[in-house]
Amino acid sequence: MAHTVAVIVGSLRKESFSLKIANALARLAPPSLKLEIITLHGLSFFNQDLEPNPPADWVSFREKIQKSDAVLFVTPEYNRSTSGVLKNAIDVGSRPYGKSSFLGKPTGIVANSPGPLGGVAAAMHLKSILPGISGPILQQPEIYLTGVGDGFDDKGNLTKEALEKVLKAYIDAFAAWVERLKK
Repeated sequence: MAHTVAVIVGSLRKESFSLKIANALARLAPPSLKLEIITLHGLSFFNQDLEPNPPADWVSFREKIQKSDAVLFVTPEYNRSTSGVLKNAIDVGSRPYGKSSFLGKPTGIVANSPGPLGGVAAAMHLKSILPGISGPILQQPEIYLTGVGDGFDDKGNLTKEALEKVLKAYIDAFAAWVERLKK
């Protein structure tokens, strides 16, 4: 039976590299994983005043995470950090206090950038905010994708062989790690 992985895409842009990477990972994943892509369109801002009666979009997002066996964040880097929409999703999913939807779930981070740094600062920022609200974070292999701008055709298909090899190696390692933790 395949483990379900909630793949949270940290960009709202219609043609985002993060979404293209998430879709490529879903196609490259071994049969032991079923990747469910979650975009953050329509997820309202976190406001603690709403916690006693959370909005339907929060409840739906939390349920998707809770039903998954693992979580994979695919994040762009904005201003040396994650995007605001991804941080908001983490805030929504980690509440109410002590009942994080991410808690105990094996977690992976795939950072990307069309520039030369590959989202390393965004990944490090996630690694600093997730402990205490998530499950164990895959430490190796790390994946910071650089120069992703020319990795896809106009239909969003992965065309860069080197990028495909890196994504395949990562998703295979993530699958083996999830399997080991979920036994």
